[in-house]
Amino acid sequence: MAGRGGVLAALPAAATWIDMTSSSPEVGRALFQAADARGIGVLEAPAGGGVPEARAGKLQLFVGGDAGLVERHRPLLEVLADPQRIAHVGGHGAGYLAKLLVNLLWFGQAIATAEALLLARRAGLDLDVLRQALLDSAASSAFIRDSLSALLAGDYMTGFGLDRCCEELETVTALGREHDVPFELSALVERIHQRALTRYGPADGELLAVALLEERAGIRLRHGPP
Repeated sequence: MAGRGGVLAALPAAATWIDMTSSSPEVGRALFQAADARGIGVLEAPAGGGVPEARAGKLQLFVGGDAGLVERHRPLLEVLADPQRIAHVGGHGAGYLAKLLVNLLWFGQAIATAEALLLARRAGLDLDVLRQALLDSAASSAFIRDSLSALLAGDYMTGFGLDRCCEELETVTALGREHDVPFELSALVERIHQRALTRYGPADGELLAVALLEERAGIRLRHGPP
């Protein structure tokens, strides 16, 4: 986007650039300033959802930027996303941060759930029975509801690379340090994913950190009784 020959230099004044990447608020801030200097509007709209949601135009968007610009381009955003799942979360940087926080919590849910299920499997519980019990309990989460079935089928969710997972976790934990908030659990989630990256390399698989835990325990989390 930036520098000589970058896209920002080629866009006409009064154009709008909508960035749908899961990026850093700091990086986004610098690009916004470069675009604003040329009269180019900028919205960030990092997306939640996988390939099926993208194909169906049912993504979730976390939008940051000027409210008027959001409304001007809402018809376009509604082609890409479910209109009920387009959240204008604040000014520039807010969309990036919201998406990073969503991903942080999802990765944390995956690790916590995997540890609980490894203990359950070791103790002899049927994971399908336990999953149903968890769904109806206070411990239920988006991971248990929407993603655990993939893991139990041996699918480590290869639509996203482990290296990208680590990049996002590095970014959000750095923001935690920058803003001087307690971030110990989040830092641990990042370290577990970094260990998985060391073990498996930049392979595709959002749940490869769970695969690392399985390997260390000598247990596979799969459907049914042990």
